Amino acid sequence: MGECRRGGRGQSAGSLKFTLLGTGTSQGVPVLGCSCSVCRSEDPRDKRLRTAALVTVDASHLAIDCGPDFRQQMLRAGIGDLDAILLTHSHNDHIIGLDDIRPFNFRSGLPMAIYGQAGVLDELPRRFPYAFETANRYPGVPSLRTHPIYDHEPLFWKDRPIYPIAVKHGELPVLGFRFGNLAYVTDVNFIPESSMSLLEDLDFFILGVLQPEPHHAHYHLEQGLEVIARLRPRQSFLVHCNHRMGLTAETNLRLPSGVALAFDGQYLDVNW
Repeated sequence: MGECRRGGRGQSAGSLKFTLLGTGTSQGVPVLGCSCSVCRSEDPRDKRLRTAALVTVDASHLAIDCGPDFRQQMLRAGIGDLDAILLTHSHNDHIIGLDDIRPFNFRSGLPMAIYGQAGVLDELPRRFPYAFETANRYPGVPSLRTHPIYDHEPLFWKDRPIYPIAVKHGELPVLGFRFGNLAYVTDVNFIPESSMSLLEDLDFFILGVLQPEPHHAHYHLEQGLEVIARLRPRQSFLVHCNHRMGLTAETNLRLPSGVALAFDGQYLDVNW
């Protein structure tokens, strides 16, 4: 399987398929034990696995995050081989599915390439100590090869650049990513000016917006719409939404033109 690399130059633009594997918050939707109208909805757009995404070029795949629904998401998307995983940050709903990479290890005979900020990669041995054992290693545990991502230094996959976008989620550093004319920024409540410039002239902007009410570590709806109005992407989709965001069919009617709630399984064809 291929891996990302740092440095070098990319090829001329091509195309990719960007799939939203999950669009929900850390609890998912429906929420356990909740009987609100969203959690009881029969609309498949209101059933949200934990937020994650998949980038596909030809028959090659690159995942963004690996949460508790990773196995289900890979099965639903029909993914048999995976090149690498980009991690946005170290919260459980974005990394705790890493144990489920084992079938990819068995099939390829190679460790899975995992990319993230140094602090995220440092956290992995604490969450998955058995995966990093060198002595008396238990057969069949997941095999990982970690690679640091540095702010403002692009990665290259399929010889095309992936630009990391540094944002904040409360006090926690988080990475978004730009692929050509699409940017993906999940858990966020602050985007510094140095990162705003990487979010200009987008065809597609995928932004984490938790709920209508204010939150200490996530954009709420008004804040997210203010960012979108400033950046003026051609189309925006909101992810990492909880059940307080409302029914998709009703909420979309209230959103500005060019903005909609994303839904699980949605995909975009992107120039890259």
